[in-house]
Amino acid sequence: MNKEIKLSKNTMIVSETNSKGHIIYANSDFCKISGFTKEELIGKPHSMVRHEDMPRAAFKDLWKTVQKGKTWKGIVKNLCKNGDYYWVNATAYPVEKSNGKHRFISVRIKPTAKEIENAQKAYKKLLKEEK
Repeated sequence: MNKEIKLSKNTMIVSETNSKGHIIYANSDFCKISGFTKEELIGKPHSMVRHEDMPRAAFKDLWKTVQKGKTWKGIVKNLCKNGDYYWVNATAYPVEKSNGKHRFISVRIKPTAKEIENAQKAYKKLLKEEK
């Protein structure tokens, strides 16, 4: 338990959330890596895969950015259903549907070892500041 699951270079995790951050779409790579079924993910807050090592400030910045209509990029540590974890290089961006409703799409790929190392250092500092 609590071991790192490393993404393959061919993995592309995709999800879509509504304006409240609830998952409305999850691709098969998301399910495979996280260990959750589509049924377990759909309708739930995306934060269900938030690892405790992730500072709140990172997600506050993500939401602030996408709600302004901009693209957010960052390295994120996510939680698997069984307690394991995986790192992703995430890109999140807003889309407006033809009905005027706002959605957010996130595409995640394998990060480099250096990206993970840099993120760990930054997040450790941010977590200390949050306490």
